[in-house]
Amino acid sequence: MTAKVLRDAREALEAGGLRGSFLVRDLDTGDELGIDADVEFPVASLVKVPLAVATLERVARGELDETLPVVVRPGRSTVPGPTGLSKFRHPATIALGDLLYLSTAISDSVAADALFALTPPAAVTAELRRLGYDGIAVRHLVADLTDTPAERFAPPDVHLAHSLAITAGTAGQGHPVPQLDISLANTGSPRAFVDLVGGLWRPTSVDPSVAARVRGLMGDNLLRQRLAPDFVSDSSRWSSKTGTLLNLRHEVGVVEHAGGPAYAVAAFTESRVPAVVQPGAEALMAHVARTLRDQLRMS
Repeated sequence: MTAKVLRDAREALEAGGLRGSFLVRDLDTGDELGIDADVEFPVASLVKVPLAVATLERVARGELDETLPVVVRPGRSTVPGPTGLSKFRHPATIALGDLLYLSTAISDSVAADALFALTPPAAVTAELRRLGYDGIAVRHLVADLTDTPAERFAPPDVHLAHSLAITAGTAGQGHPVPQLDISLANTGSPRAFVDLVGGLWRPTSVDPSVAARVRGLMGDNLLRQRLAPDFVSDSSRWSSKTGTLLNLRHEVGVVEHAGGPAYAVAAFTESRVPAVVQPGAEALMAHVARTLRDQLRMS
């Protein structure tokens, strides 16, 4: 039965124009079910989860203070966004702890880069390695995600940037767009991110206070159009982070059932359709992730 579920899921992704890597893990038993779960992807805004972990670990050690005031001048920022500090017109002084909320819960990229100014990408990677997480590489700022061909086209022509993203990659996952080249981008696999969120919901190496805070930030995530519709109910809680870049759509999170098990879920996809808005792709991602969770639950 499991083999058929996986085969049907692969066929659905193919028919929907997606290459997908998924992993679902029962956080209590360790049982898991996935599709190509070890494939590396550029992770886009998923990087804000390890950024939050590294920042809060430094807070726990006394190297940083959540009340630290940080002056942000978004008018000079090159990071666009539909919400958050990129929409501010004037300088603002924001506490480090509030930058963490903005960065993680509403995916505010200006806030994320203000945090990266305190804990640079290489330091975030080093913190992950100290904690025992080897599958995630943090190499660049979030602002770099907005320096792609998409920003060079007028809105009616952005699909051309997506066509380039789809067709220009190499068999070894190199790419002329640096943010899509796994040797240059911030990268990780579904397994690596399930390991990380698993370590937040069932802490071992991560400081328990840090794990609790990041769980809360992911629970406050406002971007809920992707996997949330298939995992939220009156008897379950979905906490997650999304990541989007050109033809990439990802989400990683944990669904906790009242009085029952908790499952870590990672869905990483790459679309072959050169379109910016693809609600069908997001619905398909959720369907596949839910199907894998349901099959694992029945096993």
